[in-house]
Amino acid sequence: MITQYELRHASNPEDARHYDTTRLRKDFLVENLFNDDKVYMVYSMYDRMIVGGAKPVRETLPLEAIAPLKAPYFTTRRELGVFNVGGKGIVKVGSEEYELDYKEALYIGSGDREITFRSADPATPSLFYFNSTTAHMSYPCRKISAADSVKAQMGSLEMSNERTINKMIVNQMLPTCQLQMGMTELATGSVWNTMPAHTHSRRMEAYFYFELPSDQAVCHFMGEPQETRHIWMTNNQAVLSPEWSIHSAAATHNYTFIWGMGGENLDYGDQDFYAITDLR
Repeated sequence: MITQYELRHASNPEDARHYDTTRLRKDFLVENLFNDDKVYMVYSMYDRMIVGGAKPVRETLPLEAIAPLKAPYFTTRRELGVFNVGGKGIVKVGSEEYELDYKEALYIGSGDREITFRSADPATPSLFYFNSTTAHMSYPCRKISAADSVKAQMGSLEMSNERTINKMIVNQMLPTCQLQMGMTELATGSVWNTMPAHTHSRRMEAYFYFELPSDQAVCHFMGEPQETRHIWMTNNQAVLSPEWSIHSAAATHNYTFIWGMGGENLDYGDQDFYAITDLR
């Protein structure tokens, strides 16, 4: 099979307090996103976001409408954000082709048409990471690079969190129904992201960590502010963050991560912050 998927049901925060390591990883961690000539995705019941990856090597891979969608095409009632974190590749949407280089993104609005992924060179295959949310309108497709993005410089080296936030698929850049995505790059010597931590009860979020050396790891923090938990992660892995959970991380090396949000609004600043000393 070209496409593999799994369903992830939502968790009650009171139940999640009692999860052990195995259960936390089973419910929230997305480990094997990129497999040769496969498309893999997780259909989450948190705002029905789909988190997935495609690695075309020798084949052109279709983005198939999985059974739970009950739709003729993947984007019949969905919008999609795609980031290339591998070699140069091509995303075809209907009759239009979009060439994506490393760290470039593509927004795809809803509509009945075929979508495929392929690599420009099988020797350096593309790695297409994507998020998808439900959509009530169809907006035009658009390619976005980090150079095009709305940038925010945050943190400092002294606090180990100097970083550049690239807001790429956001309402300041282009119209979307609910999907918001961007990429945060940590400077050399910085390892913390999103601190002070926050929640946003109107939206869920997914984080995808990459540019992390194979012998290093990132510790992702989640849970209610007074009941935090952690998940150890490695390169090219993603994690689901419910609306009731904080989302922050520290690693043994600097890294880059892609954030994607879906939910009730498009307000990037809609965040409920918690003081560092109040976390438990």
